[in-house]
Amino acid sequence: MRRDLFDEEHLLFRETVSEFLAREVIPRHGQWEKDGIVPREVWKKAGELGMFGFSVPQEYGGAGITDFRYNTVIVEEIIRAGATGLGFGLHNDIMAPYLVDLTDDEQKRRWLPGFVSGELITAIAMTEPGAGSDLQGIRTTAIREGDHYVVNGQKTFITNGINSDLVVVVAKTDPAAGARGTTLLVVERGMTGFTRGRNLEKVGMHAQDTAELFFENVRVPVANRLGDEDGQGFIQLMNNLPQERLSIAVAAVAAAEAALETTIEYCRVRKAFGKSIGRFQNTRFLLAELSTEVEIARHYLDKCVLALNAGELTAVDAAKAKWWTTELQNKVIDRCVQLHGGYGYMLEYPVAKAWLDSRVQTIYGGTTEIMKEIIGRSFDF
Repeated sequence: MRRDLFDEEHLLFRETVSEFLAREVIPRHGQWEKDGIVPREVWKKAGELGMFGFSVPQEYGGAGITDFRYNTVIVEEIIRAGATGLGFGLHNDIMAPYLVDLTDDEQKRRWLPGFVSGELITAIAMTEPGAGSDLQGIRTTAIREGDHYVVNGQKTFITNGINSDLVVVVAKTDPAAGARGTTLLVVERGMTGFTRGRNLEKVGMHAQDTAELFFENVRVPVANRLGDEDGQGFIQLMNNLPQERLSIAVAAVAAAEAALETTIEYCRVRKAFGKSIGRFQNTRFLLAELSTEVEIARHYLDKCVLALNAGELTAVDAAKAKWWTTELQNKVIDRCVQLHGGYGYMLEYPVAKAWLDSRVQTIYGGTTEIMKEIIGRSFDF
């Protein structure tokens, strides 16, 4: 079925993104995989092309456009290029709403121009060693002392953890108040007591810097708080999680489509018993199944993108998209590895790297089990 999500300007933007990846990223990504990090210069080059901060007002350097289709284009092209080291999705899709919607004028002046240019790389620090999906269980504290908060605690699995200049930290300002005692603070590179631990060694996504962060009596100015008052952090997180989960779903469907495309071509040229393996009924039936499921997922996902643009995407809609598409991504890529036979286990074949990179998708942003719980609760038994 014809895909009709994008207008002409989105298609032109896709060409710009694709050319950038072909020129600046794909030839170097293998080395970045070995290094475990993407150079900061790449962020600045992307910023020069207008790839960051579409929703940032023009007065701060952005396009002033609230249209998630541009974000979708970037994520799709990055995934199709196999450039999973680029933390652009987190910067654009997850961090932008916090820094655009929750900041005052002074904060906007300080942070948004660098956000758009790629000079300020962002991260969000939610997960802790003892608290992942259960954000109410975080133990990092931020105790008010005059015009500062004193932050103590530890975060882990933080995307852009090494490169980040601005880190939105989820902390308890009133530990006795539960979810109502959570506040979001922006911790900046160089603040005394803020240190970074290991660049974590992961199963996949080897070029993505994923780190531990430590906070020991970090004095964060009250002027770095997001929102007008303490205790609003949990609500702010819940409001922005649907867009985060939609971004993950965009990556999932793009990855499934890319793996399926390369596998179909492989099945045309790979011979067994005197004929291409695509001519065996088992192969045709499996590809038919995967192609059908991916296309159905694609159209639901595109509907979600339009719903987000219209301000109508619910937490339940996003949870459905997130768990279904990421589970499908893993299923499709695993089957594609199988169809490649022994070559599917060789990292020189894109399907092997995609297999490694895909596994985390059903975990971060809320596990499949948490997504099902969100949906199940909506039935109001």
